This record gives sequence, C-alpha cells and structure tokens, in this order.
Amino acid sequence: MQASHRFSAVIFDFGGVITTSPFEAFNRLEAERGLPHDFIRHVNSADPDTNAWAMFERAEINAAQFDALFAQEAAMAGHTLDGASVLAVLAGAVRPAMVTALDRLKAAGIRLACITNNVPTGHGAGMARDPGDPLEAVFARFEHVIESAKVGLRKPDPQIYTMMTEHLGLTPEACIYLDDLGINCKPARALGMHAIKVTSGEQALADLSALLNVPLA
Repeated sequence: MQASHRFSAVIFDFGGVITTSPFEAFNRLEAERGLPHDFIRHVNSADPDTNAWAMFERAEINAAQFDALFAQEAAMAGHTLDGASVLAVLAGAVRPAMVTALDRLKAAGIRLACITNNVPTGHGAGMARDPGDPLEAVFARFEHVIESAKVGLRKPDPQIYTMMTEHLGLTPEACIYLDDLGINCKPARALGMHAIKVTSGEQALADLSALLNVPLA
C-alpha cells in the first residue's frame, strides 16, 4: 500500500512515544516514597524554562548539580526527594510495535526523524545517546536525531522544530510530529506540522496509519 503523498516525513519524540512514558516510572517512585501522585511532574513543570530539569536537558548543569537543585525545588514544593532518584528511573521500555512501525514507514518511503529532550548523563531513553547503548539500534532507524542535551535547546522552543525541518529540507506542512506532551505538540502545530498527541502506542499508530494510508497496527 502506498503512503499518502501529503506528508514526506514523520518526526518522533522518543521517551513516551517510542518507549513507555517516564511518567509511569515517576508515579511508581512517588508511590514508593509516599509522595503525591504526579509530584515529580509538578516540580518539573514549575518555572518550566529555568528549573533544574530544564537546565539539565539543555546541558547547562551536570548530574550532581541537578541532584542538589531538584532536591531544593522538591523541598520548596513541600516534600523530600533527590534528583538522583528521579534520574535512576528515567529510562522507559521500548514499545516493540513502534519499532516495527518505523520499519514499515521507511519501507513505504516515509522519512523518519526524532527530536528528543534528554539529559547529558546516564543510559536509557531519557539520556544522551551512547554508542554502546541498546537503544542505539532504534535511533539508527532515524535519518536525523536532535537531542536537547547536545544542541542546548529543548522542546517546546520552536527553534528546535525549525532546526529539524531545515535539516530535512522540508516545509513543516510536509511533516507529522508525535509527542506524548501537548505542550510540545503546540509549537509543532503552530509551525504547520500535523501534530499527534500520543496517549498510547495503539492510539498513535492508528492515527498515523490513517494519515499516511500505511498499515501500522
């Protein structure tokens, strides 16, 4: 079956799209520590451009600084939690159906790319790429990958999306963008991309399949 000629490329977020959501792991940590549900998400969304999480994803601070700064922010929010514990659970599990979909899209002539917010140290879906990491086999399927920790920009900054379309030599209208966070879908949509907010792997593949006329699920 031929892909729709309306779109030339699909740009994926990684954590929460290709892998399971890190928020699930955060919630498990919160339950283990007796913290309110979504407490980590609350801390990371306060002052979203200047907090410890934002600075770490732009590689402006190191892991030790993140550990201390996050602990301060958690204390200001009324609870005790160190940043190192957050990083320890950050990696998500790869969704096999998404990897299969990548191969089917590529076979259908669709170009594949990835924009991921990540941190500069550690291993897993939320960490900067390491040639020895098992996830590198998944990343190798993308024509181009932009990592926040390497370029010093993070979503939802519109510049990171423009950086990708310029590299691909495509207009935003020729691209589909998938992310599990609505705040990251908004700038993509504003630039002209067709944005899909991912709530589950099954939903994402169904929406993508319908747009491209390629069987993915």
